[in-house]
Amino acid sequence: MAHSDGTFTSDHAVSRAGIADTWAVLRDVMLPTLAKGPLIRRRPVVARAERQRLDDRAVARLQALRDRHGPGPLELRIPFRRQAVILCAEDARRILAAAPEPFAPATREKRAALGHFQPAGVLSSQGHDRVIRRRLNEDVLETGCPVHSMALRFAAMAEEEMAEVARIALDRGVLDWDLFFTGWYRMVRRIVLGDAARDDHAVTDMLERLRRNGNLAFLWPKDRALRRRFLDRLRDYLDRADPHALAGRMAAACTDPAQMPHHQLPQYLFAFDPGGMASFRALAMLAIHPEIEAEARDQIRAAGDDPAARLPLLRAAFLDVLRLWPTTPAILRETTRDVAWGRGELRAGTQVLIFAPLHHRDDRVLEQAHRFDPGLWGQGPDRPDLGLLPFSHGPGICPASRFVPMVAGFALRALLSRMRLDLHPDQRPKRARLPGTLDPYALGFAASPA
Repeated sequence: MAHSDGTFTSDHAVSRAGIADTWAVLRDVMLPTLAKGPLIRRRPVVARAERQRLDDRAVARLQALRDRHGPGPLELRIPFRRQAVILCAEDARRILAAAPEPFAPATREKRAALGHFQPAGVLSSQGHDRVIRRRLNEDVLETGCPVHSMALRFAAMAEEEMAEVARIALDRGVLDWDLFFTGWYRMVRRIVLGDAARDDHAVTDMLERLRRNGNLAFLWPKDRALRRRFLDRLRDYLDRADPHALAGRMAAACTDPAQMPHHQLPQYLFAFDPGGMASFRALAMLAIHPEIEAEARDQIRAAGDDPAARLPLLRAAFLDVLRLWPTTPAILRETTRDVAWGRGELRAGTQVLIFAPLHHRDDRVLEQAHRFDPGLWGQGPDRPDLGLLPFSHGPGICPASRFVPMVAGFALRALLSRMRLDLHPDQRPKRARLPGTLDPYALGFAASPA
């Protein structure tokens, strides 16, 4: 709990890692996370992380450091940047609840990375700009609403695009990542930009190139010409203002040019990339948990002709996949001033790392840590009481924390209502202890009519 004088009620002490422990965090946690790609995944590195169990090693490393130093924030001995790692869910919850002051979401590293393609996006913004841009995003996405007011239209888009994916998969007898993701992004472009963008592969190709540059943040020069062409293309979609897409909704909701709506739309396109990864992994989990899949199919049948039915089990399956394999593993905050922390202090300018896999897979706290359990998600898209933060938490929670699971539910329903999907035998993970990494690009299903 934060008090008016800036102190936090906590029995935990801030501790300082030695050189050996600092190197262990860099080697086992930070460098593998960066190598996989913070903004867009590098497929070979994801495959290697699965083979070498790098995420399992990262969680074990942080658990060992918590045993040695205690549960409080652990400052690393890095000369060029103040860094602290949060080792317990209680402290993570406190920090995320105290945004943007004194724990700002717009860290220097995040601004550098996102500056490659959305320098005025809400995640890069501070002060008044952050307030008005956050409000615009919440208005467009209807943050907090389980079913968006445009859900019927978006459900129809998901139905149409996933029907095409299912048709091709049934013809081939196989559903793989590339087939799924091509249809997924046709759906995404229609939802975000409008029907005219369905086959505008150029806009997502430009964003992919810019995100790859952004993976290197400070280390790679910004391609300002490409960024300008990309943002101009988004501005064109806003000018057309398709009333059945989020771009049209954003154009209507924008009340101040400083809200920079064309800088907000890249995040929508970007965020649906990990949404696709989670949806494909959810198909894998349902395939190896036939009892849960049968219940999900019962809910689909019970929904009948209602295209925007909530389908709570499919949403919960999607959320639990995000718990098991967080698509945003590193949640970053930066202290805007010195913060007294019970026993100790986090100095101004400290970057705070909340490593989501530690809290989501902490088998010393969560009995289901390594098992698929959609039942955890009856209360909504975050469970800070358990340290489960797939969309972050508090004032900085992702504005799409209900929107993306809704769309994923529509897509999963469209696929499951048309196909039976059997995960290839050599790709079936053990249910009793799921791996710390599940490579979505390598998954493949035998497809047969439902």
